[in-house]
Formats: sequence, structure tokens, C-alpha cells
Amino acid sequence: MVDFDRFTLANGLRVLVHEDDTTPMAVLNILYDVGARDEEAGKTGFAHLFEHLMFGGSVNIPSYDEPLQRVGGENNAFTSNDITNYYITLPAVNLETAFWLESDRMLSLAFSEKSLETQRNVVCEEFKQRYLNQPYGDVWLKLRPLAYQHHPYRWATIGQDLQQIEDAKMEDVKAFFIKHYNPQNAIMVVGGNVKTSDIKAMAKKWFGSIPAGEAYERNLPQEPAQTEARQLTVKANVPLNAIYMAFKMPDRRSEAYQRFDLLSDVLSQGQSSRLYNTLLKEQQLFSDIHAYITSSMDDGLFVVEGKLVEGVTMEAAEAAIWKELERIKQEPVTVDELTKVKNKSESIMVFAEMSLLDKAMNLAYYELLGDAALLNTEIDRYLSVTAAQIQEAAHQTFVKEQCSTLYYLIDKDAK
Repeated sequence: MVDFDRFTLANGLRVLVHEDDTTPMAVLNILYDVGARDEEAGKTGFAHLFEHLMFGGSVNIPSYDEPLQRVGGENNAFTSNDITNYYITLPAVNLETAFWLESDRMLSLAFSEKSLETQRNVVCEEFKQRYLNQPYGDVWLKLRPLAYQHHPYRWATIGQDLQQIEDAKMEDVKAFFIKHYNPQNAIMVVGGNVKTSDIKAMAKKWFGSIPAGEAYERNLPQEPAQTEARQLTVKANVPLNAIYMAFKMPDRRSEAYQRFDLLSDVLSQGQSSRLYNTLLKEQQLFSDIHAYITSSMDDGLFVVEGKLVEGVTMEAAEAAIWKELERIKQEPVTVDELTKVKNKSESIMVFAEMSLLDKAMNLAYYELLGDAALLNTEIDRYLSVTAAQIQEAAHQTFVKEQCSTLYYLIDKDAK
């Protein structure tokens, strides 16, 4: 059980406080309700570029890291297709330093050409290293536009291509900041050895005078139902042939979400799971195989991916996956299978409540989902899922006409 208090500043900034006097530390976490889905086609990669720019200094604080290091603090951030999240951990006695730093960059980044140029180069290098020069690195650059043809999930967080980041202009960057990085588009969570009354005073002092900004109305193009199977074949310098099968599934707020999460676990969580047991251990068709979900705010993806054992044909591997997907549609999961995956979900959630940072990030995320209190009741949703509901989810999802398949083949001519 994670206890918290909640208040909202006049400018719309939502603040949650989790008091924990068992630690000398504190965490300040700010979640901005902006991700790659909020970008325009042709100007992608901005949310991720901002994750870097936000560390490039703000109007009154030229260096972000130095003052934080002086008070024993650490910081980091991450971006997804749905959110951007920044966090600081530091001794609770120095918490005000974190408020000073975060409020100044929310108020106004420095926006120097030098900072933009530096961070743009950093992101371009990341693009090359992680996505272009690594085996299978560009899978999501290929799979997303195959599975999504209208919704902005069709591009990865890093962006559609390198050129768009290289072409990012200062006026576009500023406009993106003004639109999304403001108090009413943010959720701040403070946790640790703190008192809510002190946090209220600090929040008003450091964030209260920041203008609310214009309300952002998200109106994204929706993805129509897929009625035809889609395939794409890619050849690259990789060690093994691989297959990626993507199916649409309900969004993170859906009542059915937990059924799909458990369905993916039944298929591939651990060495007794169906795909691992049958296709890897018994039939030895794959060197590794996984099923997982993207947990997206809008309709997400249920993905089955596997790397084929050398000598196995793609036709045999794909047919074997479909056989297992059909089996789970026809044969309900057993009591043992269901108990195992529910226990695993419960232990993951309990473990996540042990870390102060995890608690702060989860409170922010569940508040974005609708109410931070959902963090304390989420496990009940998992425990109430029935075998029939998992079977129904499989029936609804594993349909050939709704599948987008990426065949990733060894390029025999590659040097």
C-alpha cells in the first residue's frame, strides 16, 4: 500500500506527496504528458530530443548537473511514445535544490543554438549506434509503420529518420516546449523523508508563479481496424533469421488490459511457458522467443518475436507460432498456468513498492491513467482475471488478417 497526499497549484500543476520517514533520501519526479505520439509527421524525435535539451541549462541556471552533484543528487530521464519523465534523487535535507532546478527549466530553457547543436549531435549518435549500426536495431523503425498506418505510433520515440533530427529548427523546438512543457501538462511527485506541509510551501514558492500555459487538447488520428494481413521482408547483416508478429490490442486504460498482459505471460514468461516449452525446448525451432505488450495509452501492440535456429525455414517457424496461438484460442489456460502468472504479477508489483524512486514514478504514471490510487488496486484487477477472459482475448487478437509480420533475414551478401 502506497500512501500519498495530493494538491493542485493554481496554475494546474498536480502534486502528489508520499511521506516515508524510514529513509534519509527524497525523490522529485516530474512526468510531462507528452511523448512521440504528440509530434507531427515530418518533425519527429522532438520529445526525445527534449529529454536531452532539458539538461542543457535553463535561463537562470547555466549548468544543470553541477549544483545537483554538489548536494549529493543524481538525475535522469526517459521518453516513450506516451510520456516524458524526469527524476532526481538526493538527500531529503537538500530537496529544495531539486525544486529550484526543476522549476527553472519548466519556466524556461536556455534555448541556445549551442545547446541545440550539442544535443542534436548526441541524439544523432544515439540513433546511429542503437538503431542503425546494431543487429536488429531498426526493428521498431520497420515494425511500427507496418502495424500503424494513421496513428502517430507509426514512428519510434527516436524519430522516423535521422534527417528530421538533423533538420530540427530552433523555432520548432521552442514551439514544442511552449505547447507541452507547462504546469498543467505535468504531474509532480515528491517522496521520501518529507512532510506534505513543507512540500506545499516549496511547490508554491518555486512553481506557483510559472504561467499555466495553454491547455493542450490531444486530437490524434485514430487507427482503423486492420482487415488485411501485412508483411515486410528485410535483409540485414544479422546472425540469425528472426520473425516479429504484431497484433493490435486495447489501450492501457482498458478494462481488458490485464487479460492481455497475463496472456503474454502464459505464452512466454519463464521456462515453463507455452512458447518456450514447445517451440524452443521440444521442437528446437527457435534460439529465443518472446511475447510481450507495448502498454500504450492508445491501442497498443501484442508482439510475438523469435530468432530462428540455423537451418529452420521461416515457413516452419511461422506455422509453429500460429499453431500455438490457435491452441491458446481453443484450450483454456490451466489453473496452474493462471496461478503462476498471477503470482508473478503480484511479486513484480510488491517488489516495485520497495524502491522510493519506483513508487514516485508509479504514482505519477497512475495519476496520468486517471488516479494515483489505482496503484494500490491494480493487483486486484490481475487477480480477478479468469481463464475464459484470457481465451476470449486470444480469440479477439490472434487473427491472421489483423497481423503485421516482419521477416528479418540474414543478408548473405553482407560483408
